[in-house]
Order: sequence, then structure tokens, then C-alpha cells
Amino acid sequence: MSLPVAIVTGGSRGIGRAISERLAADGYAVAVNFVSREAAAAEVVAAIQSAGGTAMAIKGSVAEAEDRLNLVDQVVAEYGQIDVLVNNAGITSPGRKDVLELTEDSWDQVFATNLKGPFFLSQEVARRMLDFRAAGIIASGKIINLSSISAYAISTNRADYCIAKSALKMMTWLFADRLAEENIQAFEIRPGVIQSDMTAPVKEKYDQLIAEGMTPIRRWGKPEDIAQAVSAICGDAFPFSTGDSFDVDGGFHLRRL
Repeated sequence: MSLPVAIVTGGSRGIGRAISERLAADGYAVAVNFVSREAAAAEVVAAIQSAGGTAMAIKGSVAEAEDRLNLVDQVVAEYGQIDVLVNNAGITSPGRKDVLELTEDSWDQVFATNLKGPFFLSQEVARRMLDFRAAGIIASGKIINLSSISAYAISTNRADYCIAKSALKMMTWLFADRLAEENIQAFEIRPGVIQSDMTAPVKEKYDQLIAEGMTPIRRWGKPEDIAQAVSAICGDAFPFSTGDSFDVDGGFHLRRL
């Protein structure tokens, strides 16, 4: 019996690495997608394989149509199916410019990676999943979109990022509705402040905010917290759900007086 197969975009570090390693431990063959960190992606694959898991690294930018198709084709050629897509790859707003100074170039870069890429990769993977279901190769599928608390929490120096992340909710709903009858679920996970190399430059700022009660659970989030949520979804913990958003943010989303 073949292993179920998961694609994790941006899988070479941080949240993506934790998801890749967790899904491999759960019994998935994992395609670890990366753009430029080839050594880091190889390290993730080696760690998975040394633990007895199955993985491969595939280079490609989700912002590029040719790379998206190549990613899917390589996974299908190697493993023969796709059961899970985790749209994790993303970039922050270049230069973090004020909303009145934001450039079209920045907008285009962020939307290409954070929204257009996930949408059209999901489209391609969903088509393949339908073919695999029709052929009896898979029984179900899952598309998981990694959003952010920035989907609803404003940063006026990252307007492009916030708007792109907020659009992932509608994207999730669209795929959830379209694919529900085919037993393919779509979910959004909204990470909060997660400890990683990407947040390292603002560690002191968030150390103080967390200590002051920004989040009811007063600690940094860990990449493993997000990976555990992905694992629960992929483990069919929510068989009668689709289109849902999961906040993994220490309670940041709660409104308090």
C-alpha cells in the first residue's frame, strides 16, 4: 500500500519545516518545496529520512506558473498521487512601507507569492485530486492554507501582506464549496506570533508585548503548534467540516475589555 502524499510549500524552514517533519512522522511522503534554500531543504529531507520517513525536496517559486506545474508533475511522477496540499510559502512586505508609500512592485511581489501562487497551485492540485479520486487512487483530499493574524489585524506598513492574507479566507471558502461533493476539504490556519528566524528581528518587541498580555496564553507560538493543527486536520479530526479557519495564536483573536 502506497503512502499518502503531502506537498508543503516553503517547507525548508520555520513553520514549513515543522509541518513537513510532522506529516512525515504521521506517515506521509512529503514533498518539501523551496525557492532558494537548497541546503536547508536537503537538511529537512535528511532529517525525515533518518527518522524513517519519506521525503523529497523540489525547487520552485509558487509565484511562477511553470514552477507550480513542475512541482506537481514531479510529485506525481515520484509518488503517483497527492492527498494533501499545504500552502505555506509566503513573503512579507518588501521594505514594510507605509500604506501611503506602498509601491505597485511591492504589491505585485506579495500578491504573486501569497495569493496568486496558492490559488493556482490549489487549482492544479485539485484537478489532479479529482483524477486520482476518479481512478480510485485516493479517497479524499485536503487543501490547507496558511494565513495569518494579519488577515484581520492591521499593520499600516504591510498593507499588501494584510490584504493578500485576508483574501486567503475567501479562497478557502471557494475551494471548500466547489470540492465538498468530491470529498476534498479546504481549511485556513491563522498563525499568531510564531518564534522563527523570520520573527527574530522583532523578538524584543514581542517579548514585551506577550509579557504584557497581548495574548492570553503568554508565550511565543512555536512552529510545532502550527504543525500539530495541520496534523489534526490531515488525521481527519474534522470529518464534518470544511472551509473553517483555525486560530493558532495564543488567543490573540479574542476581543477583551
